[in-house]
Amino acid sequence: MSTLAPLRLLREPWNASEGNQSNATAGAGGAWCQGLDIPNELFLTLGLVSLVENLLVVAAILKNRNLHSPMYYFICCLAVSDMLVSVSNLAETLFMLLMEHGVLVIRASIVRHMDNVIDMLICSSVVSSLSFLGVIAVDRYITIFYALRYHSIMTLQRAVVTMASVWLASTVSSTVFITYYRNNAILLCLIGFFLFMLVLMLVLYIHMFALAHHHLRSISSQQKHPTVYCSSSLKGAVTLTILLGVFFICWGPFFFHLILIVTCPTNPFCTCFFSYFNLFLILIICNSVVDPLIYAFRSQELRRTLREVVLCSW
Repeated sequence: MSTLAPLRLLREPWNASEGNQSNATAGAGGAWCQGLDIPNELFLTLGLVSLVENLLVVAAILKNRNLHSPMYYFICCLAVSDMLVSVSNLAETLFMLLMEHGVLVIRASIVRHMDNVIDMLICSSVVSSLSFLGVIAVDRYITIFYALRYHSIMTLQRAVVTMASVWLASTVSSTVFITYYRNNAILLCLIGFFLFMLVLMLVLYIHMFALAHHHLRSISSQQKHPTVYCSSSLKGAVTLTILLGVFFICWGPFFFHLILIVTCPTNPFCTCFFSYFNLFLILIICNSVVDPLIYAFRSQELRRTLREVVLCSW
């Protein structure tokens, strides 16, 4: 192995021989199965943008004492998790560029160790990102349905325990995954975790939207302003669609790739799908870019603090 490969362990099935995969790819349909040639510069650019965005979010939350609450701590952890994706992507891309141009020469054994470390960072960021997305959804749910008891339910101590538990679980699970990645049960656990978090967020957001819908309908019937009600309902529906749509679009192809590895590793059409793995990684990095826009920049207080951070108004 002469160069690093992003998530080398998941790029292609391990239970299919290289020859069988080549034949399957060749027979499945010509140019479509060649995948996309994504330049390293694109990975580098997106990684830098994501890193800067999430660094700004972390700096803003640390700077403004008004943002020192469980909700913003969870957003901060999500930003740190997204930064892991950016840092691992930047490190890998830089090493690949240096090695391709002969600037850096490293023994194959060291490259393999570096690959494992980068894969662990990415796997840890996958688990922690999904976990904190779910934690933020639960926190918002408690805010709406248990508003009067929120501060007694979501105490600072419980928030710290939740954050520490997520990071510990992410580290342990990524280590186990890298060690036993050839076991289909490990992949099934990861797929099951993704589906669980998706269903959890879907149920919570639909329930929250249903409550908002009910309140708006009551207000509209009392104040006789149906246009206001319709406009507010539409806005809530659009927000919900964006939140769940971006999450599914960015993460869905990657986890569908994992499902195909387990279910049809030698099927020609599945093999063609595997050839687009770099595109799935780009979508994950794009999610790290979009996360601050959805979960952080929608806060007026955070936007104001971000402007102060950018203008160095410390």
